[in-house]
Amino acid sequence: MKVVPSSQEGIQQALDVLRNGGVVAHATETCYGLACDLTNIDAVTKLFTIKHRPDTMPVSALFASIDQAKQYLEWNDLAEQLAQKYLPGPLTIILKERTDAPKSLLPTPSSLLPTPSIGLRISSHPTASALVEAFGSPLSTTSANLHGKENPYSVEDLEAVPDIILDDGPLQIRDASTVVDVSTGMLHILRKGDIALERV
Repeated sequence: MKVVPSSQEGIQQALDVLRNGGVVAHATETCYGLACDLTNIDAVTKLFTIKHRPDTMPVSALFASIDQAKQYLEWNDLAEQLAQKYLPGPLTIILKERTDAPKSLLPTPSSLLPTPSIGLRISSHPTASALVEAFGSPLSTTSANLHGKENPYSVEDLEAVPDIILDDGPLQIRDASTVVDVSTGMLHILRKGDIALERV
């Protein structure tokens, strides 16, 4: 496991890891997270192994922008309202994946699980944003904890062992993202997080 500063050079090293099917730990606006190429089944399998995450628990997708997300997900008016108001930021919006998406996203390594919907994240943290923008297609986004353990807010907190860590120093302790499902065009709040429930 390699630890590098979250600099332009460090991000380039992380991109090389991602393009070779590796897993990167990096800061987000909530905690340290794990990223891999969400279109590479071997990379997704490696991510789930590192995190000890059950195959039945899909990860979300990190997009560079709303426009990029619209290429992959079936958009609706409610998604547009939420995205314009809260993104980039700590909100996960679950939507159905488009059948004509540029690439198939793999939120779980199990081909036996139907995954018609996927969580959308657009990060307000500069490292996460720079990483996914430079990569050019969606990355996984999931907290860098071992399954069932506390979220990590510094490199020293990390128990999962990715291929490379982009070190942004200690992060402010915050709640996880708020998760909403709007795939049917109606709002279903699945998890109350950093965005207060009454504000959604």
